[in-house]
Amino acid sequence: MVVLRREIGDVLRGARQGQGRTLREVSSAARVSLGYLSEVERGQKEASSELLFSICEALNIPLSVVLREVSDRVALAEGVAIPDTIPADFLSQFGHEDLATV
Repeated sequence: MVVLRREIGDVLRGARQGQGRTLREVSSAARVSLGYLSEVERGQKEASSELLFSICEALNIPLSVVLREVSDRVALAEGVAIPDTIPADFLSQFGHEDLATV
């Protein structure tokens, strides 16, 4: 069974680590406690839409890109093939080409 909060956490953690940033840096920029961000990344807490937006801003990643990656992961787990419609050059403008493979 797919647990949405785990997929969201995995994508956020992958983006943060891909940028070489620490939990402390991102939690400070997102104005969320370090412990709470850690729990979100580990899929132990459900993040509100406001908190997700704040974390994405801190990571300089559009929320829509994170949600798309989560959607792709869920589709894969469900065995549903959804064509990729996010061009790599779009992701590269945010410095996050790695999200296409997270």
